Amino acid sequence: MKLLVTGAAGFLGSHLTDRLLAEDHSVVGMDNFLTGSERNLAHLAGHPRFEFRRHNVAEFIPWKGPLDGIFHFASPASPVDYLQLPIQTLKVGSLGTHNCLGLARATGARFFLASTSEVYGDPLVHPQPESYWGNVNPIGVRGVYDEAKRFAEAITMAYHRFHGLETRIVRIFNTYGPRMRPHDGRVVSNFIVQALQGEPITIYGDGSQTRSFCYVSDLIDGIYRLFRSERSEPLNVGNPGEFTVGELAELVRGMTGSNSQLQYRPLPQDDPRVRKPDITAARALLGWEPVVPLREGLVETIDYFRKVLGG
Repeated sequence: MKLLVTGAAGFLGSHLTDRLLAEDHSVVGMDNFLTGSERNLAHLAGHPRFEFRRHNVAEFIPWKGPLDGIFHFASPASPVDYLQLPIQTLKVGSLGTHNCLGLARATGARFFLASTSEVYGDPLVHPQPESYWGNVNPIGVRGVYDEAKRFAEAITMAYHRFHGLETRIVRIFNTYGPRMRPHDGRVVSNFIVQALQGEPITIYGDGSQTRSFCYVSDLIDGIYRLFRSERSEPLNVGNPGEFTVGELAELVRGMTGSNSQLQYRPLPQDDPRVRKPDITAARALLGWEPVVPLREGLVETIDYFRKVLGG
């Protein structure tokens, strides 16, 4: 198949591109490097089935020739990013999604949307099943990301219902692994970088809030299986193992051999108190569940950051 991956230079987009190429597909990667990095795709230079195009998908996407699938992964995706880039986040979630859907309709391509567990907001239901509508503050500081993704889901389903477009939607829960940016504001990268550099490990709130952490290879496997499935409605993909932020901090400190002290700061506005996917549907539909334990995934991630920070 010939496939387009938007946000291909990002953390998830680059891993997805690798998987698609490994499955013998041809891939056109698209990115404007707003938050993506050329380094994430450097290993693909000269690959016979990979082509890169620098483009902002919030603008019209020129295209000639056939196209079998579009993976729309372009978006700032961490609190640091979308707080600094609120307008761009809203544009790529709305205009970017609309442009990709239009291209999918014009070419007959299957459209795959990378949505997020953030559509559930600060959830009042735990764990979160796909049937839960969420608890989101639309005008809060996180609303630019939450509502951009909720709109993206809505217009994707509208194209599916009204135009008969073949669509897939994945709701991605916290994911970690190599190629995360050192200062992207995500809790795993924050803790590892701070521990390796001997800085205080910053915990927002009292550390009792929970997260689930899915290693990137597990997530990409779930995404590829969903792409090949027949499900058009949103599907949770994430690791149902639940850890407190405080537990993660202690684990990272121990695994890095760091003497960093824990530093507590006020909890940011609308920060979710709990986050855990209900993956009953993914297990039943895809035969998928994560297999990489947190400690094993952290070994790979810590090694990656040692190299990046050392360089």
